[in-house]
Parts: sequence; structure tokens; C-alpha cells
Amino acid sequence: MKQIADFTIVGREQLGEQYFTLTLQHPDKLPPIAAGQFVEVEVRNCREVMLRRPISIHDVNESENRLTLLIQIVGKGTRKLAELKVGDPLNLIFPLGHGFSVAGERPLLVGGGAGIAPLFHLAKCYKQKGVEPTILLGGRTKALIPVREAFEPFGKVFYATEDGSLGEKGLVTQHSAFKGEYDQICTCGPTPMMKAVGRYAVQKGIDCEVSLENMMACGIGACLCCVCDTDDGHKCVCKEGPVFDVRKLTKWLDASK
Repeated sequence: MKQIADFTIVGREQLGEQYFTLTLQHPDKLPPIAAGQFVEVEVRNCREVMLRRPISIHDVNESENRLTLLIQIVGKGTRKLAELKVGDPLNLIFPLGHGFSVAGERPLLVGGGAGIAPLFHLAKCYKQKGVEPTILLGGRTKALIPVREAFEPFGKVFYATEDGSLGEKGLVTQHSAFKGEYDQICTCGPTPMMKAVGRYAVQKGIDCEVSLENMMACGIGACLCCVCDTDDGHKCVCKEGPVFDVRKLTKWLDASK
């Protein structure tokens, strides 16, 4: 069930120059939140930012009615959010979209850059089912893979960096972790990375879900700015996704960009 609520910021952590987390206290009981769902955040007191910003849900604490957002500073809206402090209110529309199915027995979770955000909640969900996922996180440098140590209690974690500063040197999709045997792959990150992972999964006959990152202005399928051409027709990423079965994205996989 979607809600609009004023949360209170009860925790903030800066993670290098580009990332930070906000831990938010809900005034009441949180509704069920699936790994891969997102929120639309209101950016207050900023005339240059009229629309809400879609942010993946990074973590959920059901017992304390808290959720955490991992945010990358990329524009005016996220820069304004980076100025928030503990005690400030933050208005959210949540939880939005459809999440990952959490259906594998031997899952591989692949995240790149800010795309690692929803995979943390996903890794916890698998662990709660008694399944230990293989987790592969990548970025251009070590500094661009935030909260990496937090994943380690929930699965076997591997890293890939383009400069070789952490884990194997090279692209995420070149990592030796892909030599393992998996029955499901879940991925979120840069589009070229997700397409490469999706093509690999299709070639190997492995179930694969991708979390698309189209521009999502409303979060409820009203503005139609996030439409993706799927095998079942045009779908709003914010409403029908953001997580899709890659087998329904033939046209997306085949597109050059």
C-alpha cells in the first residue's frame, strides 16, 4: 500500500565525496517493503527542483520502523538532500514499484556504482530465507563502491574495479565470479553493465531480473516519462518495474545504448 509520510532523519553518514546515507524514522508502522522498491523524495526549499527524486530503498528495519536510503550526489536535487541533518523531516511517497522475486537457491547479485543500493536489502532478504547469495560489486575505483563491508555478513562478496584498487581489475562483467553456477541473477547499475549481464543470463539460460533506472518523475505511472519498450508492450518503469524479467526485455537488450 502506497503512503505519503513525513519521516524524521535519525541518522546520516557521509561515504566519501559522492555518496551518503539517510536513516529515516517512520511515524507509524511501515508497510511491507520488497527489495528493489523505491521512494519518491520531496526536495524542499529549492526553487530549482520542482519534482520529487526517485531513490532506491537500501535497507529496512521492520522492528524499528526505519528505512535507509543510499544516495549518490549527481545533481541539484541530491545536493540539496545532502544538506539535510539529523532531526530534519523528509517527505516520501513509498513503497513504489515492483521488487525482486527472491526466488533463487543459488543467486548472484551484481551491482555497479549506485546500483548496489537495492541489492543490500535483497541480500538480507535472501539470508532471511536461509540462502547465501554470491554478491559482486563493481565501480571505477574502490572509493566508488560504498558500504561494501556491510554486505559481507549476508553472502560471499567479490569486487571488481576498473583501476584495480579493489578485487579483480576490469569491468564487473569480466569478473571470474561469473564462472560459478547460479539459478538466478539479479542486477542493478549502469545500463551497459545490466545489458551485458542480461545477455549472459539469456545465453546461459539463467533466470535474470534487472532493475531499470529510467527517469521517474511521478512514481505512479501518470507522467509516462519512464516508459520502456518491453516484449509485452510499453510499460512504465515506475509502476510495472523497476525490476523486470530480462526475458521480457528483448528490445531493450538488443538496443545499442
